[in-house]
Amino acid sequence: MSKGLQIALGGLFVAGLLGWYAATNLEEIGTFQYYQTLAEFRDDSQSGRPARVHGYVAPGSIVRSLESREIRFDVVQNPPHAGADTSGTDRLAVVFGTLETPDMFKDGAEVVVEGRLQDDAVFVADNVMAKCPSKFEAKQAEQAMF
Repeated sequence: MSKGLQIALGGLFVAGLLGWYAATNLEEIGTFQYYQTLAEFRDDSQSGRPARVHGYVAPGSIVRSLESREIRFDVVQNPPHAGADTSGTDRLAVVFGTLETPDMFKDGAEVVVEGRLQDDAVFVADNVMAKCPSKFEAKQAEQAMF
């Protein structure tokens, strides 16, 4: 077998593997979605449908239950650290079925929750992602200096 034929067969084999990989992963692309804001989620919410919702942890709403091994908290649309009053705003009650949370998870943290809305208007989260608030803390420290 000549070298040219060996290289051509190797190239065809690699191209076939790449084509197979792309074809099997195209099915999953249709299920991927970006997160929605809390207002967008409220306008479009349907019970039982998977969703990703972006918001902020409402101050004082985190309740850890050791007996049921879950965390309950509320998500609000506007960041509490921006001086917005979150007491009367629309809240989304979230239940996260584990006691393990991201390091940055705390009152006022920016979060994206993945899960489903139940019929009783409680969002059952499968995953909670918290964003680092350091960029907000730096701006607040700068404003305090002036």
